[in-house]
Amino acid sequence: MLANSWKKICLIILIIACLWNIISKFVYKVSFDETVADYQKEYYQEQTNNTL
Repeated sequence: MLANSWKKICLIILIIACLWNIISKFVYKVSFDETVADYQKEYYQEQTNNTL
């Protein structure tokens, strides 16, 4: 009886943890445009440093 309760409690905690992980990835996701802009900025900085 006690083991069955622990299994249910652990399963609920596992489901909540997975949902929390998925939701946090959606909320804090960086947009593709921002990522491309950052890479372009770094690339142009490297190009100007290499020409000096």
